[in-house]
Amino acid sequence: MPSYINHIETAVPGHSYKQDDLRDRLKEIVQGSDRENRMIHALFSRSGIETRHSVVNDFREHGSHTLFFNGQGNSPGTRSRNDTYIREGRKLFVDIAQKLIHNSEFEPDAITHLITVSCTGFYAPGPDFDIINSIKLSYNIERYHLGFMGCYAMIPALKLADQICRANENAVVMVVSVELCTIHFQASLSMDNLLSSTVFSDGGSGAIVSKVKPRGAAYQIDGFASSLMKNGADDMAWSIGDNGFNMVLSNYIPDLLSDGLEEFLNPVLNRFNLNKNEIDLWAVHPGGRAILDKTEKTLNLPDDSLNASRTVLSKYGNMSSATILFVLKEMLKNYKKPVHSQALAMAFGPGLTMETVLLKKV
Repeated sequence: MPSYINHIETAVPGHSYKQDDLRDRLKEIVQGSDRENRMIHALFSRSGIETRHSVVNDFREHGSHTLFFNGQGNSPGTRSRNDTYIREGRKLFVDIAQKLIHNSEFEPDAITHLITVSCTGFYAPGPDFDIINSIKLSYNIERYHLGFMGCYAMIPALKLADQICRANENAVVMVVSVELCTIHFQASLSMDNLLSSTVFSDGGSGAIVSKVKPRGAAYQIDGFASSLMKNGADDMAWSIGDNGFNMVLSNYIPDLLSDGLEEFLNPVLNRFNLNKNEIDLWAVHPGGRAILDKTEKTLNLPDDSLNASRTVLSKYGNMSSATILFVLKEMLKNYKKPVHSQALAMAFGPGLTMETVLLKKV
């Protein structure tokens, strides 16, 4: 008997920014040459993003500047950034967990396992503790945290939830991811930092996974696959520095992904006795517009195949591990494919790592 993603919830913080405004603000902040300003303008114009959200309003010219641009330099230390993560991140974790309970058929005492996911901050007792107390989960609940994995981490979290449900048919697993990428902004003209400043944003998402047959539109979980690419370990990386977390984000990533995508995907499809044309819904992590363009071209997909991913990228930017559930929720809400449509969700992250989950719309 399969397990299901019974319910999905998403949330973003209250500070919303238009991409064009962020572009102009970044030019003011880094004070580059005319050539560097033209490069910033081009990166933002080609991003495919209209709006992003953040837990701080510092990026407004007249914002409160509680973290950045507060007269103490443009580069706050890791501690002050992580303090912001603790204060603001726990609000999003709790908000998503409360939505999952209020908007699904599951009561708090039905939740047997809790998985939290994040790569943008740390604290203990952590978000699992906050969730347990906020929605009155059992103090004996089994809980796990997947940390510092990057943009692909939600798929291993769903894989763990699925394995728990397959081992215990009465298990009901809550999975919650929150990423506050903007608190690690670096006011630098290096290409890594400019690319990060162009795409990353804040948000959270969550799901309930169980063997209970869904009452409404949902996904049946059919299987998982993962792979490391032969090249690319130095092109996407995430480490902790004295002034926040440092992202290596090469502009070669779209090319690296396209070069290795079919080599990775074909064994996945063969495992499930499928061919590419039998996939009705493609949920590709919108790491950036170039990644979506390369994926669509490499796999020779129809022009509208990645519309859900492009919609999420446009409205929210790249929220790291939280993003793929935004895409899956968008597909349930606005893409009227028939029941039993086959869906393939894909996400990429440091390594380069590629993770997939094969789903069926039910």
